[in-house]
Amino acid sequence: MQKHSLLKGTLILSIAGVIVKVIGAVYRIPLANIITSEGMGYYGSAYPIYGFLIAISTTGLPTAISKLVSEKIALGQPAEAHRVFRVSFVTLFAVGLVSSTALFAASKYLVNAIQNPKAYYSMIAVAPALFFVPLMSAFRGYFQGLQNMVPTALSQVFEQLGRVIVGFILAIVLLPRGLEYAAAGASFGASSGAVAGLIVIYMVYLFNKKKILAEDRQSPIGVRESMSSILYRLFAIAIPITLGTSVMPLMTLIDLGIVVRRLQFAGFSIEQSNSMYGQLSQMAATLINFPQVITVALAASLVPAVSESLARKDWQGLRRKSVVGMKTGILVGLPASAGLFVLARPIMLMLYPREPEAWMVMQVLALGFVFLAVIQTATGMLQGIGKPIIPVKNLLIGSVFKLVTSYFLTGIAAINIRGAALGTVVGYMVAAVLDYAAVKREIGIRIGIMDSLIKPVAATVVMSAAAAAVYAAALKAVGSNTLATLTAVSAGAALYGVVLVLIGGVTAGELELMPGGKRITALLKRTGIFKK
Repeated sequence: MQKHSLLKGTLILSIAGVIVKVIGAVYRIPLANIITSEGMGYYGSAYPIYGFLIAISTTGLPTAISKLVSEKIALGQPAEAHRVFRVSFVTLFAVGLVSSTALFAASKYLVNAIQNPKAYYSMIAVAPALFFVPLMSAFRGYFQGLQNMVPTALSQVFEQLGRVIVGFILAIVLLPRGLEYAAAGASFGASSGAVAGLIVIYMVYLFNKKKILAEDRQSPIGVRESMSSILYRLFAIAIPITLGTSVMPLMTLIDLGIVVRRLQFAGFSIEQSNSMYGQLSQMAATLINFPQVITVALAASLVPAVSESLARKDWQGLRRKSVVGMKTGILVGLPASAGLFVLARPIMLMLYPREPEAWMVMQVLALGFVFLAVIQTATGMLQGIGKPIIPVKNLLIGSVFKLVTSYFLTGIAAINIRGAALGTVVGYMVAAVLDYAAVKREIGIRIGIMDSLIKPVAATVVMSAAAAAVYAAALKAVGSNTLATLTAVSAGAALYGVVLVLIGGVTAGELELMPGGKRITALLKRTGIFKK
């Protein structure tokens, strides 16, 4: 099977993630216009619970599969790697069947518990997805273990397309029956998308199956690991990861109760409290999460890459990959945080013209993305070296800080919903500091302050100032907030890259690791920017 480099795998998953995010963002605007805010309320009531159950059933095991498969491949045992996949597939089949059935059976109780009985149809509509998503995750974990990110990327795109197309059509068709039915139709898009994604990645597997079986037959005969041993190792890796990835979905559920109640304590009505919570969770958080496609992809690529170096006892390669991964996370996180902070108002005005005040929430929340980027990349490294419990503990500690900060600040009328956003920033900051310390301790990496922090910060400052100036000039020239915002974003991103190269924030060796990096490096060497 073809393998991809760390940064190439990151790029592949990043592109797929951008496509998925764009499709999802474009989809929500007309959907809200069709089923109105009331229908979106039913639609949104099912997804926090669905997301929490998906995190429990699918996040840990695919990472565990990726790690075990990459280890077997590194040891020259492709047959054993394929056997890990087969055992994992059966396990995830059982997990999916149980979780899907449980949600279907408990839907009536859950909607009554959250005092939103009309969300019942939306709840049962997403239940089938809990069966199909784990099956798809088994294939994704296997291919990622082979360091081939293309099948995962393809399945992500087709999953989202299936979700959007089917959900949109059903919402329109079922609208005459009532908003709760239209919302259920939109929710069923998750189940349809899961089926579409599973079909695509299974077709990729079938296309490669002949080659996979040929490699299995050529694999040297050795001691086969028992099924019980494989299952034990899978769950030993998966359970801590699952606990860690379940923290934030669980926090979303808890946040809903805490934030809305504290806003009412501060003197806001129920309607005002829900509106402000919507600005935080459905508007600002959605935009803040957009840059995550790069850091999440980086973390997914780091797990098998680091595991391979560890299996080969290539300590120099392990540290090199870890340094590049951490630095890449910082290089992405800093400009993303700064850009969203500086351009918060025009971005929100462009996307949500009816909710222009939401920019203040996003501006606060934007400060936390750089810390989130560090958390995600550090988590990938620690998972790759078999220390998944460390980021779990750190995230739980950060979540405690988040809860305490959100609880007290949100109850202050003058701060209101921005207190919840600041709580998230504080939680991310605490977890990021603890994660970086753990990576430094466990792997022994040394990241230069000048190259990895001071120079990126300098480039970010230049970018931010330029983006603000370009926006003001473009707005005055064309009179369009949308055109001015897009121009400022493009100019800022381009200037950040140029300044970063000019001041030596990225070395020629690091740039060559990126797809097409050798050509770019050669060009920069000819211009004299990089020394030959």
